[in-house]
Amino acid sequence: MILPQNISISTNKDLLDLPMIQTFLRQSYWAKDRSPEIIQTSIEHSFCFGLYDNEQQIGFARVVSDCCIFAYIMDVFVLDNYRGQGLGKLLMQHILNESHLNKVKKWMLGTRDAHGLYRQLGFTDIPAPELWMQYVRS
Repeated sequence: MILPQNISISTNKDLLDLPMIQTFLRQSYWAKDRSPEIIQTSIEHSFCFGLYDNEQQIGFARVVSDCCIFAYIMDVFVLDNYRGQGLGKLLMQHILNESHLNKVKKWMLGTRDAHGLYRQLGFTDIPAPELWMQYVRS
């Protein structure tokens, strides 16, 4: 995968712009109720991917995984000014090929508005949604 000259992707959590990530997520439809402390804890316990234009962070994603059987992709975003350039697709391709995760058999994610992007990468609808359950703590 070839990245544009000024674009990089890093798994170094020390480079993450935590205030920017917290602000973006707290304005998103999926994480608006998360506190800054919960966002920080979720980052501490996940594989994280920062997308950068030179040294400025412009995107983010995180993965929760056992590194062999299952991975769940969460909190994927690219800042508005950088959308429409294929950077979200590059970020996702990088995640799916990450050395720590490249043996994972089943990947899952949830989205309300990016099905087209994920289908380009091979994601499909769940074949038997009636088999899946969830537990949501109130």
